[in-house]
Amino acid sequence: MKLYIKYMVSIRCKMIVQATLNELGLQSGIVELGEVEIAENLTSEEYNILRTKLLTSGLELMEDRKAILIEKIKNVIINMVHYAHELPRTKNSIYISEKLNYDYTYLANLFSEATGLTIEHYIIAHKIERAKELLLYDEINLTQIAYQLNYSSVAHLSSQFKKVTGLTPSFFKQLKYKKRIALENV
Repeated sequence: MKLYIKYMVSIRCKMIVQATLNELGLQSGIVELGEVEIAENLTSEEYNILRTKLLTSGLELMEDRKAILIEKIKNVIINMVHYAHELPRTKNSIYISEKLNYDYTYLANLFSEATGLTIEHYIIAHKIERAKELLLYDEINLTQIAYQLNYSSVAHLSSQFKKVTGLTPSFFKQLKYKKRIALENV
């Protein structure tokens, strides 16, 4: 039985899901991209107990197939931007389409209809949040950040950064402006 759980792609959330399943004695497969494969079928009582336990941790079971797919799109993007060492060098549309095994046009239309944002704007918002994080860490320079986030140049990154935040990356770094947006709110 495959379950879909709405959660951020993070080690903490994966651990919470795995611990909850273990606590209930449920044998599960890979906990990834919001999906959990459970070996046995759940009774309605077991399903409700699982739903309640997950809700107390801020996670929710999902049943609407379109909502599940939108969460998968978000999780692929978050994983790509925030947890990969470097963004893929292929087009975002190809990367997302291959990861989810869906036509990109279908995914883009579904995402826009549900969120009011294009996938590209969602990616840009996350790339800028990642750039903020890297600027605050102060471990790599702006040229390296631009390369890591797959920008064609520092000027391109700076332009998008200013468009989204109203600040240049350099000014942001000078201010040590620490107000970042939580990933789930981007």
